[in-house]
Amino acid sequence: MHSFGGPAGQIAVMHRAIVVERRWLSEARFLHALSYCTLLPGPEAMQLVTYLGWLLHGVRGGLIAGSLFVLPGFVSIFALSALYVSFGAVPAVAGLFFGLKAAVLALVIEAMLRIGRRVLKTPTLVALAAAAALGMWAWQAPFVGVVILAGLIGLVLGRLAPGQVLVEPTKEAAAAEGPTPPIDAWIQSGAATHTLPSLRRAALTAIVWLGVWLGPLLAVALILGRDHTLTEVGVLFSKAATVTFGGAYAVLAMVAQQAVEVKGWLTPGEMLDGLGLAETTPGPLIQVVQFVGFLAAFGQPEGLSPWVAGTLGAVLTTHVTFAPCFLWIFTGAPWVEALRGVVALRAALTAVTAAVCGGVLQLAVWLATHTLFARARPWEGPFGLRVELPEPASVDAVALILALGAGLALASHRVSLTTVLALAAGCGLVSRL
Repeated sequence: MHSFGGPAGQIAVMHRAIVVERRWLSEARFLHALSYCTLLPGPEAMQLVTYLGWLLHGVRGGLIAGSLFVLPGFVSIFALSALYVSFGAVPAVAGLFFGLKAAVLALVIEAMLRIGRRVLKTPTLVALAAAAALGMWAWQAPFVGVVILAGLIGLVLGRLAPGQVLVEPTKEAAAAEGPTPPIDAWIQSGAATHTLPSLRRAALTAIVWLGVWLGPLLAVALILGRDHTLTEVGVLFSKAATVTFGGAYAVLAMVAQQAVEVKGWLTPGEMLDGLGLAETTPGPLIQVVQFVGFLAAFGQPEGLSPWVAGTLGAVLTTHVTFAPCFLWIFTGAPWVEALRGVVALRAALTAVTAAVCGGVLQLAVWLATHTLFARARPWEGPFGLRVELPEPASVDAVALILALGAGLALASHRVSLTTVLALAAGCGLVSRL
């Protein structure tokens, strides 16, 4: 329920809760999992929470973690979609989560600083993070391209000059990290059998999850026909789950083009309204696709009740979007864990994590621009540079105070994340009332 603020905000929440507060996993294992999930198609935050659940408790843990990560957002978006088609846009929702946005800004900045201190240990990694942030902010470089390039640079350096990327922790640094979580010894002893790679198990897992993913879509196509709106919705979002890298924003570009321009299921205004609802509700931002699937089927029910079609559209869209995450994690995670000791791979994933730090920095700048200021203007410079600059006179004093207060509370380590978010939400609601 705390997963506001897009993928970086959700990753920040997970990092603080799992690594800092509960010490379920070490920093190294968390970052290793994050690097792998960043390279996968689809929502990396959903994949990361599934990976972490799998690492801690096997397939059962991954299923529970991934499903509960999606469930609050599904319920919220479904309710808001029903209100939207009944009464129009619900602008009050943005006001309810005003305080949470300010707190998430502070959380993202804190996570960027904390992860940066752990990862950016060489000038090369600092340069990679800075280049990634600058490329995405000033030239809108695609996230997937940035990540792939960073991984390739890390792979080459891992073979030629590993010291440029990898720094073994000193005894003092290890002591500062605190006691090693018990799971590390459990995995290293070989007792955690679910983390051991097996070709037979990987093949069976892939077959089972391919059936889980595509079975409902095939059933819809057989019952309603290949040209039915529900079938087309399922096909579109199944494709999006496999070809869109870089998280929710990469998916949104493809979905907006297909749903608005090609299919005509939604108007541009409706698409923006759906993004606004997804931005202000718990759960992954990619769940805006559920809104699209609901409206597409509701508007073109083709022989079904609009409400039945809309409900089926929301469920089918959510299923084909998130089921592949379980396929990627349960099939590939054991092999990723087994390869943690390969120097070249460690260097590549460390470079990817540095690029992710740059992405978090770019997100922090974007969030600050749109949370702390009411207006921003575009500015274009040489060499294709194009950025949004906030207007200083439009600063929102309440948002600034809430963000600073949340940042101080988080930095003190004496106030829990749940308390900070609850207080920020309450203050934001009172300020808007």
